[in-house]
Amino acid sequence: MALSTASNFAKPDDAFRAIVEAHRGLSDEQSADLDAALVLILANHIGDLAVLNEAIALAKRRMLDASQQQQQQQQ
Repeated sequence: MALSTASNFAKPDDAFRAIVEAHRGLSDEQSADLDAALVLILANHIGDLAVLNEAIALAKRRMLDASQQQQQQQQ
């Protein structure tokens, strides 16, 4: 199975809203715990270590790219 980065949701805005709403009213620590639990649940659902490793690498690249863009904007 290859990592799919295209939206698989019929209504992607609804999916995004569901995630945002799940965090409403939580402390920063609770929000981080929710994210960690959600990641582990979805990783288990995927059940493919190669896909998980590809997703981790992509997430890290995106995070680093965003950080670099913020640094450039501040200069």
